[in-house]
Amino acid sequence: MSVFASPRFLPNVMWADAVSCAATGALQVAFTDALARLTGLPAPLLMGTGVFLLAYAAAAAFMATRRMPPRTLIGLVVAGNFGWAVACVALLMSGLFAVTVLGMAWVLAQALCVVVLAELQWTGLRRTRGSANMALA
Repeated sequence: MSVFASPRFLPNVMWADAVSCAATGALQVAFTDALARLTGLPAPLLMGTGVFLLAYAAAAAFMATRRMPPRTLIGLVVAGNFGWAVACVALLMSGLFAVTVLGMAWVLAQALCVVVLAELQWTGLRRTRGSANMALA
């Protein structure tokens, strides 16, 4: 059996999303001022996105605990993750802030992480489509 075909694949990806967002959010909330100095990103942006990431991590963890993951919500998560990546790149390209090299790495790491997660989530949704339809029958 392929790892992608496992019934635990999608919940495991959601757990990875929850953990990565919780860690990033906690860092941004706990060390807002230090990160602002190191990255060149504004403290309110770091704090706001940090709080959002913590709330999102709780929602992702909830989705991961479901026996049948909520497909519609996970579809929204996929779109949101791709949107987050686009926003990260747009932030860097905008030139609005004097982002340091570390700041660029911080933002690009987030973009890369969410693109990988979104692709894995999308793969999990496609692979579980048949089992979701069978569960409804």
